[in-house]
Order: sequence, then C-alpha cells, then structure tokens
Amino acid sequence: MTKSDSTDTSAADLIAKFLKSQGIQRVYGLCGGHIMPIWMRLDAHGIQIVDTRDERAAVYMAHAEAELTGRLGVALVTAGPGVTNAMTGIANAHVSRASVMVISGTPPLAQENRGALQDMVHTDLLKSITQFARTVRHPDLVLASLYEGAACALGHGGESGPVFLDFPVDLLRASPSPAVLLPEYFRPMQAPKSLPNPADVKAAVELLWQAKRPLFISGRGARHASKPLQALLSAMGAVYLDTGESRGLVPDSHASVVGAMRAQAMKEADVVVTLGRKLDFQLAYGSPAVFGEAKFLRLADNAAHLRDNRRGEVDILADVSATLEALLANKPRRAPATDLGWAQGLREQHLKRAEKQLQSMTTAAPGSDGLMHPNRVLSALREALPEDAVVVADGGDFLSFARVGLPANTYLDPGSLGCIGIGTPFGVAASLACPDKTVVVATGDGAFGFNAMEIDTAVRHKAPVLVVVANNGSWAIEVRDQQETHGKVVGTRLQFADHAGMARAFGMHAQRVDKAEDLPAAIELALKNLPALLDVVVTPEAVSSDAKSGLAWVPDLQALSAWDAAEKNWRQSGPVIS
Repeated sequence: MTKSDSTDTSAADLIAKFLKSQGIQRVYGLCGGHIMPIWMRLDAHGIQIVDTRDERAAVYMAHAEAELTGRLGVALVTAGPGVTNAMTGIANAHVSRASVMVISGTPPLAQENRGALQDMVHTDLLKSITQFARTVRHPDLVLASLYEGAACALGHGGESGPVFLDFPVDLLRASPSPAVLLPEYFRPMQAPKSLPNPADVKAAVELLWQAKRPLFISGRGARHASKPLQALLSAMGAVYLDTGESRGLVPDSHASVVGAMRAQAMKEADVVVTLGRKLDFQLAYGSPAVFGEAKFLRLADNAAHLRDNRRGEVDILADVSATLEALLANKPRRAPATDLGWAQGLREQHLKRAEKQLQSMTTAAPGSDGLMHPNRVLSALREALPEDAVVVADGGDFLSFARVGLPANTYLDPGSLGCIGIGTPFGVAASLACPDKTVVVATGDGAFGFNAMEIDTAVRHKAPVLVVVANNGSWAIEVRDQQETHGKVVGTRLQFADHAGMARAFGMHAQRVDKAEDLPAAIELALKNLPALLDVVVTPEAVSSDAKSGLAWVPDLQALSAWDAAEKNWRQSGPVIS
C-alpha cells in the first residue's frame, strides 16, 4: 500500500481515520512489527508521528498533549516490552487523570498463547491503572471499541484517565464489514455537561454566605471555570489557593490569591471549597488536624473528587463551571459574612512574602563550594520568559525550588505520583502542541537523566523547547535525609556530568553555565536557537522546602512532618462518635 492509496479498507486504516476525525494531529510512539500497519496508515492520513527513544517518554508526551490541548493524547507502542516500558507513563497518567489513549498490537490470533514473539496478555497488566483496557479480536468491533475507549479517556460519565487498546496484527490487516462503519462514530466527541441540582445549589449558597473565612482550592476539574470562579471570589471576598493541577486558573494579580500563606489559610478557614480537587496528601487528606473545624463544600464533575477521605457539608456532582455559575445566579442580596479584614490581611502578607522571596532569589548566596544557588537560575528565567510561557518543572529538590520560584499561567510537573523524569518529554510535546509559545523545562540533573535521550527526539522533530538542567551532581533531597537521619551518604551522589556536551552531540544548541552573571546572555542566546539546553552547575548544599518538610523521609500519617505531628495529636484527642 502506498501513501496515496485511498482504497485501503483495513482495520489499521480505520483506526487512523477515527483518530483523524477526533482532531488528533500527532501520535507519539516507538515503532515495532505488531503496530506497523497502524503506523503506516497514520502517516498516510497526515497524522504526524513523533518517534521517541523510549515508550515511557511516548506516553509522557501524549499526556502533555492531552493536558495542554484538551484533546485526547495518543501513544502507539509495540507489543511486549513496548507495553511494559510504557507502564510508568500510563501509571502517571492514571494518577493525574490525563486523557491518554495507548494503542498496541499482539501476535496474530492463530499464534496467540503459543509462545509467539512478544506474546503477553497486556490487558491483565494494565487493568488497575487504566479506565478501560481491551484486546479487540474482530475487525467489526474496532470502531465501537475506539469510541468507547476515547469516551472513557475523556471522562464522559466518570473520571478521566488513560485507556489501552491492543489488536492482533492479523486483525489490523483485515477489513471490517462496511455495514458497521456508522457515520456517528466519526463525529468529534464532546463531553456531556452535567448541571447541578437546584436544592444543592441553594444549600451551598447558604453555607458560603454564612462563612466568615471562606477558602477556595482548585484542581484539574476546575480548569475551564476561570471566569465564574474569579467572579465568585470577588463577590465573596474569599481567599484562594491553586495547585499544580490548575496553575493559572486565577491570576496572581487577583486579590483573592494567597498562595504564600497556604498553611495559615488552611488552618484558619471555616469553610473550604474544593473545586474538582481530591483531598490527597498535598491537602493533608482534608484532616481536621490541619483544617481545624472547617466545613467542606465539595464541587466536582465526577464522584471520585467528592468521596475521597471526607465528605462535604454539601457535595455537588456536576460540571464545576456550571455549578459556579449557578451559585452566582442564586447568591443572596445580602452581603456575605466574609471577614474582609482576615482576607485582606492574608493577601497583604502573601504579597510581602512573595516580594521577599523574589528579592532573596536574586541575591541567593553560593554554597561553600562556590557554586551558585539554584534560585539564581530561576530568577534569571523569571526575567527572561514571557508571561504566557509554558513551564515544565521536574525533579525532586529542584522541583521544590521551581514550584515556588518560577510562576507560570501554564504549568506542568510530575504530579502527585511524583514521577520524575517527565521534564524533557513533556517539554517536547508542549513545544509541538503550543508552537506559538515559549516552552521551558526546568529540571534537576537526576530527573533529566531518566529521559535525557529525548533531546534527540527534540532535535529530529525540531521541537522548539528550552531545557534548563540544574546540575548539582546528586539526588539532593535524599543526600540531606541520609546525612541528617542516618549519618552517612550511600548511593545518592552523581557526577557533575557534561549534559551540554551530550546535547551538542545530538545536534542541539547547548551551553554549560557555572556563573550566575552569565545566565541572562546564555538564556537569551538559547531562546534564539531552539531547541536548546543549558547545563547550569549549582550547589548541592542549597536546602529546599521539600527537603525540610519531611517528604524525603515519609512520615507515618501525613506527608509533611508538621502535619504528621498535628495528626498524631488530633487522633489522640479527637471526638469519639457513638
């Protein structure tokens, strides 16, 4: 079959046609015999194939594509080790609830379970980390299975997340019956929008208008609710905290933003509103040990964001944007009870702390080794990047610095699985999906090493991404934990490797920087020669907030040591329910 052949009626061609109908512009993958029929038909239909150096990276790239475009992200991986390599990426998409479709192949049906090359039951491996996993064994079932998988991935009627389909390679070469190719399957899919129950809206409004210290916390389920959320925050005079899932939803200039006062806001709030956000370890599981006697109002478009860890005083299962609009439409004529002095006080303290943080970053002292502080890297990037830049932050210790020191309206990081190594793959996909924006990856050297070979993918596909590696020659959080807890450092030192030299070997513009005063010029030059990599040598002596908080040594009850102590005290004195 040639690229111009329009007479192909194979199942592989049908897969390509379906993906094309859903607006898929590119598929990330690594080639193999079991998927070759799909691979070639994708190309025939004008879908770009971004071939990666590892299947894990292919799924990471599909993940970033889905997050940034709102469409399905698609990865194509071959059988056996292709699927097992992809599993970490699939697990990360599962925890992040990213709308990713992973497609693979299996041996021909006549060879199934006979010891054929790469003969594995992939679906058994993947059922626990996907919303849908199916082997399709008849060509007439291909189209319906693709539709069902895509709907599950996009969260139609439930929680979004990755899905997996594989096809015996002989089926891919076979042709389905024309009768099953119903045209409705090729209409672009749109998520149904669920509306809130009016009685629940009324109860929620009453709870909010009685609150003296209302706190709103958003997650991925609120991503399309920026306008009504900002309007409700302003109407109430409430305070707001974002998370990595929804960075940029409310701009830093909004009077409700108090991110630098997170702990105090969580402790003092009397009503906490979660918007499409699980109460996971980053929010202390919603524990009264951290949130005190606050009542919870939980708004989400799927039940998984309502029922984890604790119930709300009011729970509303509906589209978050539609719910916020209903709250605004039904707000009382009377003024809310919000203590504006409390809210304004938090905002003023937030601004002072943020300004102090910014000033300290620009003057951060080097370590005793003479190497620059990682905050100097972030400070230079803040100065150079446009406001609409896409920022990908990766690493352990360096991620902790970047999360605070590098603001962004569009932001991606490893997520709550803590799956470091996403940086370069996310950045490659982001730069292809958002070619009109500056995309920068800020990563630690340890995290960079996981998928460093994907700089080759960036060069081959001319992905205009800037990768900035903070090179401290160590797994810094673990080094500190070992020193303080065990008195000995074991297996956590790295080389101050020449990452710039490696990048140049693959044809990428790259520069090694070891002086803070050289950073502005190096960044400017790199942005003019994308894709590019800056290998910035920083001190391993800098101590991040995560290194101090307890994340490294994993306390028993809570993620942070201060929360863990509070949780232990609360459990000893908490109420007994008869």
